[in-house]
Amino acid sequence: MKETIGKAAVVAAALALIGAAWAHGPTRQKVRESIEINAPQEKVWAALANFQDMSWLPGVTKTEGAKGNEIGATRRLTLTGGATVDEELYKYDAAMMSYSYRITAVDVKVLPVTNYSSTLSVSPAPDGKAKVEWTGAFYRGFPNNDPPPELSDEAAVKAVSGLYKAGLEGLKKKIESGS
Repeated sequence: MKETIGKAAVVAAALALIGAAWAHGPTRQKVRESIEINAPQEKVWAALANFQDMSWLPGVTKTEGAKGNEIGATRRLTLTGGATVDEELYKYDAAMMSYSYRITAVDVKVLPVTNYSSTLSVSPAPDGKAKVEWTGAFYRGFPNNDPPPELSDEAAVKAVSGLYKAGLEGLKKKIESGS
């Protein structure tokens, strides 16, 4: 009897392992975009340094927040059309010209991601220019297997990459035009 129960337990454990191996949930996706801006590093950082100001990001019509650049600071981005994105600052290093934040609330119809975190940083580039890098890590907007196309890994990467590229171009235009 004990031997039969023991064998059944081994078989059950093996089947559980096989099932786990066949199951494929979402994997963490990463995006990294960068741009060189024809301005000193300090000037570029000055345009980015205020966590409460995302006026350089196309599609953002208003930024409201609390606690400035303190860890735990929050901001709400209101987008063209009225959708909102809530974010929280979790790392800020003015000396390294870098900060990191996470999205705490967003409709996946607006940005098809979950568990999103991101870092913006400014570093020197040749000829007195600055390099801005925007990196992010996230999961697709659909947490289970077989996501619909608009909430797939590919859709999430495409949306975040497009957001970063547009944002970096907007920042470059703002700084280089002096507006």
